[in-house]
Amino acid sequence: MTANLDPDPLTAMRLLLVEDDRDAAEYLRKAFREAGHVVDLAADGEVGLALALDGKYDVMVVDRMLPVRDGLSLVTELRGRGHTTPVLILSALGQVDDRVQGLRAGGDDYLPKPYAFTELLARVEALSRRGVTQGAETVYKVADLELDRLAHRVARGGKEIPLQPREFRLLEYLLRHAGQVVTRTMLLENVWDYHFDPQTNVIDVHVSRLRSKIDKGFDVPLIHTVRGAGYMVRAGAA
Repeated sequence: MTANLDPDPLTAMRLLLVEDDRDAAEYLRKAFREAGHVVDLAADGEVGLALALDGKYDVMVVDRMLPVRDGLSLVTELRGRGHTTPVLILSALGQVDDRVQGLRAGGDDYLPKPYAFTELLARVEALSRRGVTQGAETVYKVADLELDRLAHRVARGGKEIPLQPREFRLLEYLLRHAGQVVTRTMLLENVWDYHFDPQTNVIDVHVSRLRSKIDKGFDVPLIHTVRGAGYMVRAGAA
């Protein structure tokens, strides 16, 4: 495990790089350090998972093909335990189906090999900024529904509601745009990070599940379907 010795605390990201190719790992470690960031290294998926669970990282960069535990299994396990650290998946598998599989496993971005380091750095910085820009407000409330980003807690009417990581992210995005129509494209790009439409009902399924947890048993529904446009969170009729 290696860390930058002279990071700027105001701009440095703490990164976890999970890569079994020693030369590639050393190249990326050096390049990220030269860009002013702190880098921890793991050479297999099991060690990467342990570091991810024990440490607090701004972004993880995970190779898809890893020994002991593959990259997708690592990310799936991490998400299953409620960790929301942004993850960028690196892979020589770059077809649409491969990218969809990586994103559905819980990845936030997917970069096929070969790639330019400048693009990788820009994508990692963008993932890190997502947390910063959204971090200005940490608690969102609509009527008696409250989402606390820092505590990763959702409650309605004072009763805590357990959500899966993707459901939490979906609700957070809807609440950040409370009173506004959120389109399918907006959800695909900002909740699933799809920059194309995979032509699935993934959004409908997740909204339905979220609605059953948020609105079921309450007199006033908060998640509304705006026919032909998208969805909206608001108190009262849409």
